[in-house]
Amino acid sequence: MKKVKILISVLTLGVLAFVSTASAQEKGKGRGQMTPEARITAIEEAVGSLTADQKTKLTAILEKSAKDMAAVPAEDRQTKGMELRAAANKEIRAVLTGDQQTKFDAMPQGGRGGKKKN
Repeated sequence: MKKVKILISVLTLGVLAFVSTASAQEKGKGRGQMTPEARITAIEEAVGSLTADQKTKLTAILEKSAKDMAAVPAEDRQTKGMELRAAANKEIRAVLTGDQQTKFDAMPQGGRGGKKKN
């Protein structure tokens, strides 16, 4: 009887440890990263309607940026990530019209807290 209780306790602890680890891993996936489609939607909401050509160009820019970011080692992501985001934003601005650029510049930018760019 005592062995059964110990066995049940060990199994219960094992299951709880597995579930909490799996849950933590799921929460960590894509942390802080929007998909290119979600980012385009956010840009369009901020700057107004985008043409099909603009969406195609923005998708290419954002996919390349995500790929470049994934290649950066975790310890370098904060500094290198800022450089990559700035480069991507410069490319994005080049695709937008003057009016859209002004609205894009007023958008909250990525990073912690989504602070507005001055």
